[in-house]
Amino acid sequence: MKTKIKKYRKELKMTQEELAEAVDVTRQTIIALEQGRYNPSLILAYNVTKALQKRYIEDVFALDEID
Repeated sequence: MKTKIKKYRKELKMTQEELAEAVDVTRQTIIALEQGRYNPSLILAYNVTKALQKRYIEDVFALDEID
C-alpha cells in the first residue's frame, strides 16, 4: 500500500513519535506504514488520516494497482 504519511507529517512538522502517540501505536508502526510494509486496519487508517488533518482516507492511503 502506498501512502503520503511522510509528506503530510513533514508538512505539519510532526515527528514519527508524535504521530505514533496521536494514533496510539509505536514509532515502528509509523515507520512500517510510511515504507508501505504494513497495511493498516480501517480504524488505524482513519486515525492517521485525522491526525494528519486530512478529510478522506484516500487522501493518505492508496491501494497498489491490481494486475
